[in-house]
Amino acid sequence: MTDLPYRFDRTDLAADLHAAYDELDPGVETGRVVRVAGRVMLVRPQGRLAFAELRDSSGAVQLFALAAVTADFATFVKLRIGDWVGVAGEVVKTRTGELSVKVSEWVLLAEARRGFGDKWRGISDVDTRYRQRYVDLWANDDSRRTFALRSRVVSLTRRWLEDRGFTEVETPMLHPIPGGAIAKPFVTHHNALDTDLYLRVAPELYLKRLVVGGFERVFEIGRVFRNEGLSPRHNPEFTILELYAAYLDYTDLMALTEELVAWLANELLQTTKLTYGGRDLDLTPPWRRATLTELVAECTGRTLELELGVDALRTAATELGVAWGPHDGPGKLLLEIYEKTTEAALWGPVFVVDYPEEVSPLSRRHRSRAGWVERFEGIVAGRELCNAFTELTDPDEQRRRFEDQARARADGDDEAMVVDEDYLRALEYGLPPTAGIGIGMDRLVMLFADVPSIRDVVLFPTLRPEPPEA
Repeated sequence: MTDLPYRFDRTDLAADLHAAYDELDPGVETGRVVRVAGRVMLVRPQGRLAFAELRDSSGAVQLFALAAVTADFATFVKLRIGDWVGVAGEVVKTRTGELSVKVSEWVLLAEARRGFGDKWRGISDVDTRYRQRYVDLWANDDSRRTFALRSRVVSLTRRWLEDRGFTEVETPMLHPIPGGAIAKPFVTHHNALDTDLYLRVAPELYLKRLVVGGFERVFEIGRVFRNEGLSPRHNPEFTILELYAAYLDYTDLMALTEELVAWLANELLQTTKLTYGGRDLDLTPPWRRATLTELVAECTGRTLELELGVDALRTAATELGVAWGPHDGPGKLLLEIYEKTTEAALWGPVFVVDYPEEVSPLSRRHRSRAGWVERFEGIVAGRELCNAFTELTDPDEQRRRFEDQARARADGDDEAMVVDEDYLRALEYGLPPTAGIGIGMDRLVMLFADVPSIRDVVLFPTLRPEPPEA
């Protein structure tokens, strides 16, 4: 291979040329010389002239090469699908009405040593798409659109929150102890400190420390890591929005959530009435509010409450085909019944409100329902989109909840939390009434892009190791 250039002075994107010159009449020559660059995705030699498609990040434009005009025409017509080139030439409309750059000079910028073959026409094999995203993004217009949409979702969400007085912050990804969510963490080792650290399962406890410190409205958009299985809804690393607001409770966050999601839908799709997976989905506020037990009753025909006790709830779970553990209390049993029989049937959107205290160690007790906490999950298209609650602010009660979690961990629950003494110390300085929420950004993008799997919205999803090439 000859020496390739270190840089190329590009003056225009393909989309810029179409915006400026698409209305030209066939056969018109503009006299304007531009410099474009991108990947060659089609070459069609026709004797002493040739046509090629140049695709860049904005779109595609035709290259029109003539043996009498184009430098090194013989080499140009031998370009392969996937080669990167830089081109200088006049903007013209061909006689057939195709906007083109008439190539006068060109330079090879990078060689595609692996042939694209027909892959540029669209890859249907999902394993290839996920493993070779660098090929998928060229081959599938839908993939490029999905990830451009994802970028806009994150950007618009930041703007919306900042306009409402929230401050974006960054908190540690390496935690000395796992906490902030009921989930199994990844563990690593720090050599210099000779101590184990955990990839964060949630930024929650650090964000609430910041509320204690006087940041009354904070948010973070970032990766969290959970050592769990793979599914269309689950990837071991995913992106979450967590926000905390002093002086609010969980009812305020229901309004905030439906307002944010509806606003994003209107900005991105110009409507709150979507189609997801072939079914209508109306995100227009207000969303339905219903308690967990109400929804279980609607779905199973059974009225199940904490007061029934462990034995009766075990019997109900067994009859409903729901597995349970020997250490599960009534709250855990109710949650298992809800998740296995009801959640996936909720097309929604619906806020499932009030959860058992037993399964909500960071939530504040319900002000009028004993044994319950002020917590909700937003369910959209049968999936949990968000989890929120009025925050527990009492350090003594929080210690008791942590200790309950620690006992569950000792009994074999590797997702249970441990006692976080520093967080308890922070609470002793005083956490004002606060509400917090975590929203799964990947699942939000899935809704707006109308795709079925989280792998379709994560650029490089976690996959089984690929066998070595022969």
